[in-house]
Amino acid sequence: MLRKLLILCTLLSATCALSTLPVSASNNNTKLVLITSATLPVDVATRANDSGLYIAEQNGIVQRFVDGNKTVALDVSKYTSASGERGLLGIVFHPNGKYLYVNYTNMRGNTEVVRYAMSTTNKAVDSTRTVLLTVKQPYANHNGGGLAFGPGGRLYIGTGDGGAGGDPQRVALRITSPLGKILSISPTARNEKTNELAVWSRGLRNPWRFEFDSANNLWIADVGQDTWEEVNVAWAAQGSGKNISFGWSAWEGNSRYNTDQPTEPHQKPVFTYKHGDAGCSISGGTHVRDPQLPVWKDWFIFGDYCSGRITAIWVTGQTTKKQVILQQNVGPITAVRSTAQGKVFVLTLDGKVLQLLQN
Repeated sequence: MLRKLLILCTLLSATCALSTLPVSASNNNTKLVLITSATLPVDVATRANDSGLYIAEQNGIVQRFVDGNKTVALDVSKYTSASGERGLLGIVFHPNGKYLYVNYTNMRGNTEVVRYAMSTTNKAVDSTRTVLLTVKQPYANHNGGGLAFGPGGRLYIGTGDGGAGGDPQRVALRITSPLGKILSISPTARNEKTNELAVWSRGLRNPWRFEFDSANNLWIADVGQDTWEEVNVAWAAQGSGKNISFGWSAWEGNSRYNTDQPTEPHQKPVFTYKHGDAGCSISGGTHVRDPQLPVWKDWFIFGDYCSGRITAIWVTGQTTKKQVILQQNVGPITAVRSTAQGKVFVLTLDGKVLQLLQN
């Protein structure tokens, strides 16, 4: 397993020093409870009027877990395969529960966002497969992968800057490129030609995970380059990120990066941390609303892939007022995610699906 983790160490695109220690003891009134295991888990989602937890595995399988049992809800392994930062990267259900959306890199390495109708037996119907978006990827890394529903009932898609290092094609700030962006499409479009594609936000390096909270504030965990990891917030009062630049690759965190890129006005991160003991690759986070985590309500909790650390921050405006380390040495964290019911799950590439709870 360690060899597999080293091979897949680039999943979130950073130089990694993997933690192989067991899950740490509970800390700061939190504990991690092992819910189930999975193969290369990268995302979870829940569906309206369905008690199952859906787990996306990087190898192209979506498992439905309920009452201790797992069944395959969708298999797209003939369209994708797990390799480095490629594979099945994100899933989300339509709020009405009728459709499942998946984000993966196809066998050519390009991003595809695909919709499937769900059956009454809680499985995706293969015959309803509809490709809504294809994005050409110039390199094998920085594919983004996140999916979320947000303002206007539209589907939002996170794309990385295309890969390699340092935004070599200078696409992240270029409004005409779909790379380095949060994109917005119509979730009910008949096909890719009618999806009403729009650029929502730009200036992102690899927004592996992002979400709109219940107030439509946009939270983004953007994986850094060589030095800084960052958390970005675009408040609903600011338009929830619409037409906002987050600065990459003119800036990495609050430091100037590509000096040939314009220092135009941009939304500065609300939190940054330097590569080192804290980690080297932010693996997403969630704005907490879980009734089982009352102490941490409205905090933003995120993980780091390299250090296995879980951190909570309290943000007011554009300032982080408090920072608390909740857990350490969890393992190679691939995601910290909330379900529709608010439960907070932590996934690790070595196969753990954990729930974060309060003591």
